[in-house]
Amino acid sequence: MTPIAPSDDLLWLIDRLADGAWHSGEALAAEAGISRAALSKRVALLPRFGLQVGARSGLGYQLQTPLEPLALDDLTLPPSLQGSIVRVTESTNADLLAADPAQDPQARFAEFQVAGRGRRGRVWQAPYGQQLMMSMAWSFDSWPDDLGCLPLAVGVRLAQTLQGLGATTVQVKWPNDLVVGGCKLGGILLEHRGEIGGACRVVIGLGVNLQRFADDHAPDQPWVSLDQLVATPLSRNAVAAAVSGALFTLLADYPQTGFAACRDAWQRVDASHGRAVRIVGVEPGIEGIAQGVDARGALQVMTVDGLRSVFSGEVSMRWA
Repeated sequence: MTPIAPSDDLLWLIDRLADGAWHSGEALAAEAGISRAALSKRVALLPRFGLQVGARSGLGYQLQTPLEPLALDDLTLPPSLQGSIVRVTESTNADLLAADPAQDPQARFAEFQVAGRGRRGRVWQAPYGQQLMMSMAWSFDSWPDDLGCLPLAVGVRLAQTLQGLGATTVQVKWPNDLVVGGCKLGGILLEHRGEIGGACRVVIGLGVNLQRFADDHAPDQPWVSLDQLVATPLSRNAVAAAVSGALFTLLADYPQTGFAACRDAWQRVDASHGRAVRIVGVEPGIEGIAQGVDARGALQVMTVDGLRSVFSGEVSMRWA
């Protein structure tokens, strides 16, 4: 079912509850100009957006997980990177694909996505204001030689960035899922436009689980959140700033350095190296032992018939 967007009335209520303190229902209703019963109905809608609200007689309402709204003043983006924040959108990737390339490089952040997308057409949905949902658009003057390896390079750089923030166990599952053990921490979706030999524009979408999900909004696969991996809680704005800076530097340098500058680092964060894997999404399926990637970014799999280079598909493996 396609998620619905919170109305302006609900966004107002979210703002009032965002600090995680107790707020009088009587005072909230009076400020909104509605009855207590109408306010109660609005509060009852908030779990649809992954927001858990406590209610207690004499105290009112409390958002059980306080929110840290994204703010450009707190993001400290690179000076030449145009940043924008939207509270609700269909998809930050779609927003930037439709944006004027003359404004590149530009980054788009969202508090909530109605139609977030992942790799291979999957839906990517997250609670309001709790995770990192962003995209970055970059225009290259000419088609980079290693454009096909850029998704891998992005995965490596983001894994390194999160490790630097204290999540030292983050790895990359080929081609670019951020994982810890058998659990997914984040996903990357890269889309590009252009002609080989000419200019090229890429839009990189990123979703990272920053906080634990409520049970009824958890992803339909094993998952982990950044707050489970670090010793000290991290500011949501600080994570967004670190990730944006890392992507900006990677894209600025990529036409000169290509994937070669990331390949050694890939081997250090490669979650599948030396493991038995099965490549799904290709016919026929490929099974064997993963042996890292080659200079073209292809996953090397040692099968019973010899070494195979895999350029597409998805890695399935046992983690135990």
